[in-house]
Amino acid sequence: MTVHAVNHPLIQHKLTILRNKETSTKKFRELTSEITLLLTYEATRNLPLQEVEIETPMCPMKSKRLVNEGLVIAPILRAGLGMVEGMLSIFPAARLAHIGLKRDEETALPHSYYFNIPNHLEKSTVIVVDPMLATAGSLCAAIDYVKKYSPAKVLALCLIASPEGAARVEKDHPDVDVFVAAMDERLDERAYIIPGLGDAGDRMFGTG
Repeated sequence: MTVHAVNHPLIQHKLTILRNKETSTKKFRELTSEITLLLTYEATRNLPLQEVEIETPMCPMKSKRLVNEGLVIAPILRAGLGMVEGMLSIFPAARLAHIGLKRDEETALPHSYYFNIPNHLEKSTVIVVDPMLATAGSLCAAIDYVKKYSPAKVLALCLIASPEGAARVEKDHPDVDVFVAAMDERLDERAYIIPGLGDAGDRMFGTG
């Protein structure tokens, strides 16, 4: 299975508040960050570790730490930016990529307008983040871009997903694990997720 729904009670509680149309922009941002932090714990459980020698106040010992190349966070602009803070709170040394993709509202296809990614990804894990996995067009396009730089591993984090989007990413990128807070019912005729949470970017930045 490529797409994993993380059914932790804290995530589900916070997601319920996030979905509510009465939730303020400020609260929406806070909840997005909190849910992302919780998803990040699950998504990064298999990050590579290296053994190092340290000295505790009691004695020398061998212990584990993340490999030096660490993590690259790649938000899909603009809504993905709202997920970065939660990830940086536990990976403050992570490097950042930025992927600008805009969905054509007529065709639902993604169009690229910006792409900037750190160099030397050969030993890095890149996590692509975007709140909504709807048609998966944007996520699959972003993963395509990232893979051109030959990272050691690619993961993805989304708040909610549609079955149609999950099937698309599983078909196009079966090697990429995607972690979501919920798998919703379906896409509507405009390719919006139902029941969804509305336009994540508009709700996050107060532009709706």
